[in-house]
Amino acid sequence: MFALFYDYVDDIAERRVAHRPLHLELLREFHAAGTLRIAGAFADPLDSALIVFTTREAAAAFAARDPYVANGLVPRHRIREWNVVIGE
Repeated sequence: MFALFYDYVDDIAERRVAHRPLHLELLREFHAAGTLRIAGAFADPLDSALIVFTTREAAAAFAARDPYVANGLVPRHRIREWNVVIGE
């Protein structure tokens, strides 16, 4: 598995409104293709997110197409291989 970590801008809750529908559509596309396993933002504070993919290539392709990244809502992202011990 490969974890895509996003760091959000401080005012993400306000700035994401215009881009959220396309962001969610992209998440659904990768999930339907079987390359995205789970995704979500960390809460309180809403400052980052984690999206888990089956391949590094899928994680990189997602970030390259994500409107959050393209529109400056994610100033930093990184991909790390994740060794799952329990679960799928």
